Amino acid sequence: MNEIVIISDIHLGSDVCQVDRLYKFLDKIQTQTLIINGDLFDSWDFRRLRKDHWKILKKLRQLSDKIKVVWISGNHDGPAEMVSHLIGVDFVNEYLVNSENKKIVVLHGDIFDNFISKYPLFTKFADKIYRLIQRYDRFHNNQYYYSNLAKRNSKTFLRCSEQIADRALQYCKDKNCDIVICGHTHAVLTKTSEMVEYYNCGCWTESVCSFITINTGNVEIKNG
Repeated sequence: MNEIVIISDIHLGSDVCQVDRLYKFLDKIQTQTLIINGDLFDSWDFRRLRKDHWKILKKLRQLSDKIKVVWISGNHDGPAEMVSHLIGVDFVNEYLVNSENKKIVVLHGDIFDNFISKYPLFTKFADKIYRLIQRYDRFHNNQYYYSNLAKRNSKTFLRCSEQIADRALQYCKDKNCDIVICGHTHAVLTKTSEMVEYYNCGCWTESVCSFITINTGNVEIKNG
């Protein structure tokens, strides 16, 4: 039994959401607290939710009757208070954890992404192109070869991912915390600065899905 499990960037409503894998993961989860670290939804057009996407919401409702479930606001989530009440979870901007004398702050991480605010139109355009590449990979059963290749070779993405990590580390220091955990970039990453640790828990829209566990102050990134 884990103290805490953290997942991020599920993007229900998107056709790249790894919904079958996520359902199996939630069905077997063993934890006292589950944190959804932003972007549970891809958009607020519920017409895009397939039947199997609604099954995820039903599963979260069932879990919330047994364990603590926290949903942290992401940039795709919009005004989620109504839905959070329906599925019985707490909806917050960030969540503080104390584990074995370690102070851990968990937040989505979009507040550290200056690129979105500076270039919103380009960001939306690039996101659509990337989604098209993901769909091509899935259709041709390429194990996300081209989308992963695009991400690894994008200087803008790599620079933004590092900048988000650096800003998150500074935010963590300012709050006198030991560890900061983000999502948002869809890329697993760990980084340390002056004894402060940064973890990014990845996403559930790629070929390799990932999650984080917290037990007695130890943070681990695992594949889902």
